[in-house]
Amino acid sequence: MVKMVIKQSTNAKKKLMAIFYETGKDGKLKKKKTTHFGQRDAPDFTITGDKEQRKRYRNRHTNARENHSAYMTAGALSYHILWGASKSRSANISAYKKRFGLT
Repeated sequence: MVKMVIKQSTNAKKKLMAIFYETGKDGKLKKKKTTHFGQRDAPDFTITGDKEQRKRYRNRHTNARENHSAYMTAGALSYHILWGASKSRSANISAYKKRFGLT
């Protein structure tokens, strides 16, 4: 089971960070990974609500070099959470967790 927690990033250049906690069947922590994502001072869909800007971002970032199904990557986190279907960041986080089976 993998648990994900989103917090403000400790990296001065990044907006948010996702902390992934992977536990074994015994409930003990097996692995922890932190991924910082989102440019600190840049707008995103959850801030602006600009559908055209979202469309341009998603078109630019939909290519072979970004794997949006690798849920622990900065590209996937930004694509689905900051530029997701909803203007609500919390709704996008919930959808992300559901999509990838995270808690």
